[in-house]
Amino acid sequence: MRLITLCTVITVWVLSMAVTQAQDTNVQDRIQVLEATKERIVSEEKEALKVTVEGINQRLDNGDLTTEEAEILKQKEAEKHALNIENRVAIIDNKIELLERNQDMTVLKDDGDRVVIEIGNENGDDIPFIYIGKQNRSRKYDRRTTSDFVFAFGLNNVIVDGKLGDDLYKVGGSRFAELGWAWKTRVFKESNWLRLKYGFSFQFNGLKPEDNRYFVDTGSQTELMTYPIDLDKSKFRVDNLVFPVHFEVGPSKKIEKDTYFRYSTYKKVKLGFGGYAGFRLGTRQKLIYDDMGQEIKEKQKGNFNTNNLIYGLSAYLGWRDTALYVKYDLNTIFKDNPVEQRNISLGLRFDMD
Repeated sequence: MRLITLCTVITVWVLSMAVTQAQDTNVQDRIQVLEATKERIVSEEKEALKVTVEGINQRLDNGDLTTEEAEILKQKEAEKHALNIENRVAIIDNKIELLERNQDMTVLKDDGDRVVIEIGNENGDDIPFIYIGKQNRSRKYDRRTTSDFVFAFGLNNVIVDGKLGDDLYKVGGSRFAELGWAWKTRVFKESNWLRLKYGFSFQFNGLKPEDNRYFVDTGSQTELMTYPIDLDKSKFRVDNLVFPVHFEVGPSKKIEKDTYFRYSTYKKVKLGFGGYAGFRLGTRQKLIYDDMGQEIKEKQKGNFNTNNLIYGLSAYLGWRDTALYVKYDLNTIFKDNPVEQRNISLGLRFDMD
């Protein structure tokens, strides 16, 4: 059931990202068409004015108009077409502003059943990440707490004696991933400069040892040893459940309506700093090697003397829904090992609003 729930959340998130990307592309295409329309409007009005002035000059040459009457007519026509340009371009500008303001909101409606599916929460309105329900639901006047699905991935390694352990583990091959859910609450009633972000995450920290080595549990400690034959892959992973808490700071815009108000951090820089604590869910090692022409996949699951209590520091610097993300375990990976190794990760995080 947990696996089905997690897969459902991931599927919905991927779908929402795909819909958002397709929608962004469609919106940008429409904006480009509208920008081109503005240029065409100016050309049309200038050409119309030119034809009209030529007609006035022809009447002047034929003696149907005096010079003074011709100039008055030309002035009126120039003013008319200038106003035409101003009004027609204003209409196009309003359409562009409407598209830009609402481009991050996806709404699918069934007018008959009055059911609405909404995805997105970046424009400051009361639009949740996922909502399925009646279209005309009541809108809360002040919504201080929002929530987001969290997804992060990137590079993983360790810190040994204050230095990166790139001689122990492959830099490009050692990676991490994180899946979770986060709530964000405005700390102060009348200001949004400080927000508290909290939730839960499943962290998967992987390490790939260098030089054909693998981990061996000797009983009192866990050591890296050389495998007797060539390994195609040696991968070690620790899975954790943690509960992160971050203070988030950054500018925002207050949007005030007749029946509600919101603070929007759309297209604003966000800085989050804090930490996490939790516990280890499992530890596993995977070895792949060739034995007499047959590929052997050996999966080992055990304790490996890894710490059960997980705690550390983390921070992110974000723009829109993407952030640069770093986390560092203050606990050592292994208990009682003579060389202390602490996990460190750097990557991208997706959950900003």
